[in-house]
Amino acid sequence: MVRENFSFETKLIHNQHSVDPWTGAVSVPIQHSSTFHQGDFESFGKYDYSRSGNPTREALEETIAHLEGGVKGFAFSSGMAAISTAFLLLSKGDHVLISEDVYGGTYRMITEVLSRFGVEYSFVDTTDLGKIESNLQPNTRVIYVETPSNPLLKISDIKGICQLAKQHNCLTFVDNTFLTPALHRPLELGADVVLHSATKFLSGHSDVVAGLAVVKDPELADKIGFLQNTFGAVLGVQDCWLVLRGLKTLHVRLRQSQESARQIAAYLTTVPEVTDVFFPGLKSHPGRRLHEEQAEGPGAVLSFSLKDARAVKTFVEELRIPVFAVSLGAVESILSYPSKMSHGAMPVEEREKRGIHDGLLRLSVGLERAEDLIEDFEGAFAALKRESQELGAWNRGAI
Repeated sequence: MVRENFSFETKLIHNQHSVDPWTGAVSVPIQHSSTFHQGDFESFGKYDYSRSGNPTREALEETIAHLEGGVKGFAFSSGMAAISTAFLLLSKGDHVLISEDVYGGTYRMITEVLSRFGVEYSFVDTTDLGKIESNLQPNTRVIYVETPSNPLLKISDIKGICQLAKQHNCLTFVDNTFLTPALHRPLELGADVVLHSATKFLSGHSDVVAGLAVVKDPELADKIGFLQNTFGAVLGVQDCWLVLRGLKTLHVRLRQSQESARQIAAYLTTVPEVTDVFFPGLKSHPGRRLHEEQAEGPGAVLSFSLKDARAVKTFVEELRIPVFAVSLGAVESILSYPSKMSHGAMPVEEREKRGIHDGLLRLSVGLERAEDLIEDFEGAFAALKRESQELGAWNRGAI
């Protein structure tokens, strides 16, 4: 029996799948079988075909539902598979409102796929409830929110958005990838569907691609369960096990990375070459107070701006510690270039309109010592400063 009053940290370790009831194993068994023998001709058992249900996948789905406070979880082959399947709740003629500062893959799905099937959409600044309300239409069926948003870490009022959604008979989807249920539980604030790229903090080791969805309404759970089985983009059992293993250390990983992110964000505000720092843990962040009301920490992702693409190139080439790559939420720090990576699917004019310019970098802070990362950054900024001085001297004719 799982006690509901356990702390979140304890729930990560002690839940209904902590011990295998058949063997006593403290690791969830990996059930590779694709099909299951039916012993009764008249009625089938709980499992028949692994696309429809598998004991290992079920363990992950029940665990994430328990951690998010939902009634049902669903595991998919990627974060985009989870998002795309949730969007299949929409029909031709429906309208969806989306945070304008949204992951490029989500932008691509909406503008290039859903639009082909007659689903209408509007991008809006979801940090402004007035703008959301003014953009709601009679056929709006979903408000899709990222908070903190990717990559500018904008903060939206989930409770306020959910109240608006209910008044207009539409659902609220919240992408909780950046914070995870360790810091943020949108279902408790009124959201209908919570989505994750479990590739990121939940698994945490850059060794699995996975997506999760959690809902709090049994009727909605039945609808998404039907779509999951019909569309079939389910997560394989080996990857389910990897996510389950990663979940056990989620709290300590995220706590350490978050503390380092605080130090690095504070340091970046002192660097002349940095024009902006985006991190909800900074007092200067416009959404800090709201974020503190609805979340238990700022997370471990931040973004910052340099002068231009040339400065970014020099800075990145001088670094030794962070991995320069797509993705985030891993034990290693990952530095990403949104304009060519996470948001490369957005047209240039759309990116720039949203403030995702060629000088923007996104940093997912890992488990390295913060002081080592700052020292590495200092060396890269010193190189950037030298280059700027040499360029200035060249322009003045001194070289």
